[in-house]
Parts: sequence; C-alpha cells; structure tokens
Amino acid sequence: MPAKYRRPKEARTVPETIVVTRDGAVAKILLDRPKGLNAFDLEMADLLARQLATVAASDRVRAVVLAGQGRAFCAGGDLRWAAGHPEGPPAAFRELAGRFHEAVLEIRRMPKPVIAAVEGVAAGGGFSLALACDFRVMSRSATLRQAYTASGLGIDGGGTFTLPRLLGLARALEVAAFDRPISSEQALAWGLVTSVADDGQALEAAVAMGRGLATRSLHAFALCKRLLTDSFETGLEAQLDRERDAIAASAAHPDGQEGLRAFLDKRTPSYLRP
Repeated sequence: MPAKYRRPKEARTVPETIVVTRDGAVAKILLDRPKGLNAFDLEMADLLARQLATVAASDRVRAVVLAGQGRAFCAGGDLRWAAGHPEGPPAAFRELAGRFHEAVLEIRRMPKPVIAAVEGVAAGGGFSLALACDFRVMSRSATLRQAYTASGLGIDGGGTFTLPRLLGLARALEVAAFDRPISSEQALAWGLVTSVADDGQALEAAVAMGRGLATRSLHAFALCKRLLTDSFETGLEAQLDRERDAIAASAAHPDGQEGLRAFLDKRTPSYLRP
C-alpha cells in the first residue's frame, strides 16, 4: 500500500470508517474499511453523508477528494451485513440505500468540485459513488464495475441517473445488462473518467486537480454545475432564462466583479479571499 494512503497521525477519525484531512483548501475524505474493501454498512453511509455536509459548509474547503483506503476504492454495499439484517435483505437495502443516497445528494448539491480518486476496484455502490462525483481520476490498473445485476439487484446510488448522461442510453443499458469490468483505458475513451494516473498516484493526482480548481471561482462553478445538471429536465426556453439570471447574478457577485477587473487589467484573477 502506498505511503500516501496510510492514515496520517493527525487525521480526524469519525469514528473509524471515514477519515477526513485537509491539504490546504482541499478536503480529503477517505473511506477507511479496507478489510471489507470499503463496502458500506448503515453507519458508514451515514458518516459519509454527514462528513460531506460538513465540508460543503466549510469556508476553508474549496475542493473535495474522495478516495478509498487499501486495495479498493469501494466495493459497494456490504452484502454480508444486508444478509444478516434482522428484518431481511429487502429491509436492509431499503434502509442502506436511503442513507447512501443522502451522501450522493450531498455530492450533487455540493457547490464545490468533488473528485473521486479510484484505485483498485469501484464496484456496485462504489461505481455509483464515483460517477456521482464531478470528476474522476483512475489508476491504470483500476477497474469500474456496475456489479449490481450480476447479483440480481437493481442499481442504486444514482447510477441509473448518471450512466445515461455520461454514456448515452444504449451504452448505459449495455453496462447494466452485461456487467463487464471497465478498464481505465476504456473508461477514459468513454468519458467516464477525467484522467488516468499511474498506479498508486490517483489520490495525488486528484489532490493536484483539486488545488487547481480551488483557485478558480467557486460561485461560477456552482452555477454551472447546477445549470448543467438541470438542463436534462429543462426545455430550451426555460434553460435560456436560467442562464440569463445566472450570468446577471454572477456579474453582481464578488467573483464576477474580480474576474471582470482582472480581464480589463490583463492579470490573473484572484478568487481566494479570507
């Protein structure tokens, strides 16, 4: 295991399955259940949702990186936990999906860029979780796998929302039906990941991406993220109205004012304010 993935001594543990640290303006959220390939039980899903909400509200955080400890990004839901649920697997999955979906919604509502650093396998809920992020950095030997249908299960975690938007309906259905492992090369060619890093370097590359994004206007990013997400459910006329409102609001925002001044002064804008 690369040294960068070892738990830092100063890390804040909540309580032991989610580790949150900061690298300047970049928050690193580490799924830390390596013996179970970072698979989610109810407590871990709840902790992730709460930690995402915390970093979303922090003025000191301008970008977020999500990674997994050990040899997997995340293997999805803990099927052994679900099988042992006192009310049976249907109740277990309904309860777990509800908590897990809170984490997914926190990512999609996050007014800051969220980057997944994928080492090893991202399968099932881990696959959906990575797709929910705004950007994905994948190591060369890592693998994405839908995995749900191979176990006779439906897809959750927003996978049926993100897949057709990223791949188109026909290819999304192909992924759902055949459940073939997706290599980093294929993922990059399909546009499922933003970039590919050498093995053991995905986290470092994702943090570097986060640092770069942290220097840009978060207000403009949040506007664009919301407009792009909503565009699939909006007609052209309504979308044009939203864009008009957004560009007017951004011009009145301090970031917009700084960007315009920097353009006129022929300098690089500075969006980092105390």
